[in-house]
Amino acid sequence: MALNEYTVGKAKIILVQGDITEMDTDVIVNAANSSLMGGGGVDGAIHRKGGPKILEECKRIRAIEWPEGLPTGKAVITTGGNLKAKHVIHTVGPVWHGGDKGEPELLAEAYRNSLKLAVSKGLKTISFPSISTGAYRYPIEQACKIALTTVKAFLEEEDKIDKVVFVLFTKHDLEVYKDVANEILKLIT
Repeated sequence: MALNEYTVGKAKIILVQGDITEMDTDVIVNAANSSLMGGGGVDGAIHRKGGPKILEECKRIRAIEWPEGLPTGKAVITTGGNLKAKHVIHTVGPVWHGGDKGEPELLAEAYRNSLKLAVSKGLKTISFPSISTGAYRYPIEQACKIALTTVKAFLEEEDKIDKVVFVLFTKHDLEVYKDVANEILKLIT
């Protein structure tokens, strides 16, 4: 895996190309759909590899907390099941409709609420995919600026997270994130 490290406060932000289901952080973030029942892309991969415990907890969350489905921008937590990560935070990113339907704010909220939930559970290391840039068609250049800016702002205010890893599936996505990160984050040398 290619490794690119940046620092914000006492935390590290790391960009890697890889498979989020292989990450050994305290928690990985699932770019879920509102049903929380699994799906394609990252969501399907996490459910398949994590096993039935994740789906069981998602069904419980739907029955008790979010019977109409998890709203865009909100986040919930389950076990990691068979994953290396002990927990999965499920968040719903916005579907891209051109950028004038609140997509930037909702995407920032998905990252922020995931980080807040991790801190509330005492989790120190977190891995994110590039939320909404797959099936939801959010342009990666715009999405990664929101992701990195939101995470940077959170880490500047909150010192309870030690490491944030962005796990990008393709080399192209990694290169886009590196270009943006070099503009807004401090490279560790």
